[in-house]
Amino acid sequence: MTLLRRTAGLAAALTGTLAALLAPAAAQADPAGCRTAATVSLDAEQARLQDARTAAFTERSGLGDLLRGFPAALCSARTAHRAERVVDAWGRALWQAGVDRAQGRRPGGELPAADDRPLYWTRLAMTVRLAQWQPGFAVDRAGLRARFEDASRGLADGFSAAHGLRRIFVSGFDPYGLDTEPRRANPSGSAVLQLNGRQITLADGSTAEVRAVVLPVRYGDFDGGIVERAFGPHLVPGPQSADLITSISQGYPGKFTLEDWAGRARSADPATDNVGALSGGTTRHPVDAPGLAAGPQFVRTTLPTDAMTAVQQPYPVLLNTPVTEIPAGTTDPVVRADGPTPGSRAVAGGGGGYLSNEVAYRSNRLRLDLAPGLPGGHLHTPVLTGLPADGDLLTAPEFEQNEAAIADQVRAILSSARL
Repeated sequence: MTLLRRTAGLAAALTGTLAALLAPAAAQADPAGCRTAATVSLDAEQARLQDARTAAFTERSGLGDLLRGFPAALCSARTAHRAERVVDAWGRALWQAGVDRAQGRRPGGELPAADDRPLYWTRLAMTVRLAQWQPGFAVDRAGLRARFEDASRGLADGFSAAHGLRRIFVSGFDPYGLDTEPRRANPSGSAVLQLNGRQITLADGSTAEVRAVVLPVRYGDFDGGIVERAFGPHLVPGPQSADLITSISQGYPGKFTLEDWAGRARSADPATDNVGALSGGTTRHPVDAPGLAAGPQFVRTTLPTDAMTAVQQPYPVLLNTPVTEIPAGTTDPVVRADGPTPGSRAVAGGGGGYLSNEVAYRSNRLRLDLAPGLPGGHLHTPVLTGLPADGDLLTAPEFEQNEAAIADQVRAILSSARL
């Protein structure tokens, strides 16, 4: 009971509805209203929680209170509508806890504050708790998970009502490649968590507020429109409109790259996503994503690349101009050093044919529709290195220093803009 009250107190500060949602969890939960399945079918991503190292990210970061409090909050729901409110509120609470932790406002645990991995693994563990919940009424399980995912990734967040600020909207990614190294982090996720809600001074002396989301490495979520849901509200006139957008992901060893072109196609197979899914597209046989709206084969960045590539410390920042295309009237893919030729079929943008390229294409295709004059594009960070050789250790000084250096330079690159 003490734990639930502490969790309620924390979350109430994050959302106006969460305190009311948590109170019944403590007062009314009973065995009849708290049925859980002993076992549930796990997807490939959730199954990695069976590795003790991945589960440790929650307890060793101080996020365990949210994981432990979530089942009782679900049990307090007596209707499908109430269940929706619970997952919305707890998703937002988890997102805010991840942001607060990254920015040093939520002490707890011995893992570094800027580490993006605790948010990732705690979110997954909470989706397992959601799957185990057995309510006495019909619910849309897929819909509840989607709502929780969106809220816990920052999609329910937004710019403040402060006047006189520029607005920059960015996205990062979850860790990936976890079958070969489950301890991996993603520096793009770490960087945007540290930036979310903060103000930065731009090169022209103006002040900008940064808002962020962290996207999944899953083709299915992209098919379901998560990129458009994330970026769309910030590309139309109104209080949430942005002055600059950019997606961010992990890219190449030892350097940042600004991608000059994003390609329409998926072509990364046999590389799989975090649930083991393939895109269906290869370099010789690229495919469009299911349900992708009409648009050009390639979209060019409109970011202030001259200013951004002037930020050269501690990593070089380069403009990446090559693309892979199938020229008009031919069938074989060709690499073009200086961008696409007229009438060609996209195979890969500068960032390849995987989801980092696709988030750039989707967000900037939407920008062309809704705000064509807005600066937008994609930034690849250096690969984050420095994990300790001992596989039982989760962090090391070199890893933490590299993560901090990348995040600091992301901030410097964004600050170089004149809006």
